[in-house]
Amino acid sequence: MQNSLDVRGTLLTSALAGARMGLAIRVASVALFAVLTAAAAQVSIPLPFTPVPLTLQPMVVLLGGAVLGARLGMLTQILYLLAGIAGLPVFAASAALPQGALRLIGPTGGYLMSYPFAAYVTGWLAERGLDRRYLTSVLAMACGLAVIFSFGVLWLAFFARPAAGLDAALRTGLYPFLPVDVFKLLLAAAVMPGLWRLLGRPSSH
Repeated sequence: MQNSLDVRGTLLTSALAGARMGLAIRVASVALFAVLTAAAAQVSIPLPFTPVPLTLQPMVVLLGGAVLGARLGMLTQILYLLAGIAGLPVFAASAALPQGALRLIGPTGGYLMSYPFAAYVTGWLAERGLDRRYLTSVLAMACGLAVIFSFGVLWLAFFARPAAGLDAALRTGLYPFLPVDVFKLLLAAAVMPGLWRLLGRPSSH
């Protein structure tokens, strides 16, 4: 009887230790991708014809969703936005708006607010096996990128102050960025299939 209790206690202790380790890894992963998103914002190139800078953030957002999955990917970007709302210098440099909550109502607000949803969509598709092959990984990230551009352009067109109108929003918020972001997406989409091959997992479910 005592041996049975000892075995049960050992198994329970091991399970709890594993759960704590898993939780620690998840928390660290969320924090890491939030920091990477903030770091990517600092690599920004202002363009003279648009209030929207060119940054590495979309690539990090999509990659975070693919790596962490839908819920943790979304949580990462919510954490990033909360840090920005709190006034931490995590948003891209802007001559027009300071760091803080006001950035979300500026011309780039739609892009920023899209990040949790874009990460969720990419992560949801990755969880269903689209991250196993390169072409389907591209598709998963393309869906996430479409969310970013949809939010960003619509916000710039109708909700930013001053609102630009749809035609101007497309010319300043989509067309100049699409080729570069598609190129970045093609690079980022290779990460997860490469990791699966490295881990020796099958390329499809």
